[in-house]
Amino acid sequence: MRHTKRISKVFAGVFAVALLVGLLPSVGLGQEQAPPPQDQAPPPSFPPEQLDRLVSRVALYPDPLLAQVLAAATFPNDIQPAAQWADEHHYLRGQQLADAIQNDQLPWDPSVQALLPFPNVLDEMSQDMQWTTDLGNAFLAQRQDVMDAVQRERHRAYQYGYLRTNPQIVVNDGPYISIAPVNPDYVVVPYYDPAVVFFAPRPGFFVGGAIRFGFGISLGAWFHPWGWGATRFDWGGHGIFIGGRPWGRVWGNRFAYVHPGWGPGVRRWEGARRPEAHELVRRDEHERNAWREGRQRPEEHHRPEGRPHH
Repeated sequence: MRHTKRISKVFAGVFAVALLVGLLPSVGLGQEQAPPPQDQAPPPSFPPEQLDRLVSRVALYPDPLLAQVLAAATFPNDIQPAAQWADEHHYLRGQQLADAIQNDQLPWDPSVQALLPFPNVLDEMSQDMQWTTDLGNAFLAQRQDVMDAVQRERHRAYQYGYLRTNPQIVVNDGPYISIAPVNPDYVVVPYYDPAVVFFAPRPGFFVGGAIRFGFGISLGAWFHPWGWGATRFDWGGHGIFIGGRPWGRVWGNRFAYVHPGWGPGVRRWEGARRPEAHELVRRDEHERNAWREGRQRPEEHHRPEGRPHH
C-alpha cells in the first residue's frame, strides 16, 4: 500500500511539472507576450448618399480644421475625455493652453490634442459618438470616398451661393473646392444647418447669412507641434497632410500606425502600448520624487494660478 502511494505521488509530481511546463509559454513567463491578433476586416462600406450625410456637419470647415477632425475621429475612445479636459480648461488661450497640454502630459493622440483649442468642436463630437465613430471608420476604410463626399457637399453649397470667400475664409473654386482661413494661424469655426446650405434656397431667402462665423481661435506658433500651420488636403490625389507629413493611417494599420514628425512635447501612444492611468500616475510621482531629491527634471511650464472660469 505504501509503495502504491509512493508511486502515485511520483506520477502526480511528474504530471504537475508537465502541466506547469506546458502552461509557461501560454502565460509568457520571462517573455514578452505577442499582442492578440486583431480583426482587420473593414466595416461595411458606406454608400455615397450616406457618406454625404455623414460629412455634412463638417464639410464646410476650413481645410486644416477638417483634416484634424477627420484624423481625430479615428481615435473615438479619446474624444470624450478630451472634450471634458477642454471644457475644464476653456479659459486658457494661446501659449498658456499649449503649456497646459504639455504640462499635463495628456495620453491622447496628437490629432485629438490638436482640437483642444476648439472645445465646441470636441463637444459636438463627444455628444454623438455614433456619428464620430462612423466618421472615423469611414475615413480609415474609405478615405477617397469620404473626400469625394466632402467635395460633393461643398459644390452644392457653392452652387446655391452659400459658400463664398469672406473676411474669415478664402474659397477656391474649381474641380476641387478648398477652404482656407485668411490667416493660417487664426481659425474660425463656421456654424450652419446642413438641411439648408446643401439645398436650393427658398425664394427671397438671404443666402449670405446661412453660414455664420463665431469667434476665431488664435493658434500661432504655439500649436505648430500639433500640425497647425502645415495641415492641408491634396484633394486631387486624395491625400491628407498633417504638420506637413502625409497621414498614412488606414483601417489595416490602425493599431500600429504612428504619424511621423510630431513636435517635441507631443506624446502619442498606440493601441495596447498606451500607458494605463496608474502608469501615468506612477511616472508623475517618480518625477516629483526626482525633483525633491534635486536630480535633473524636465523644465516645467508654469500655468497662471487663480484664473476664474467664465
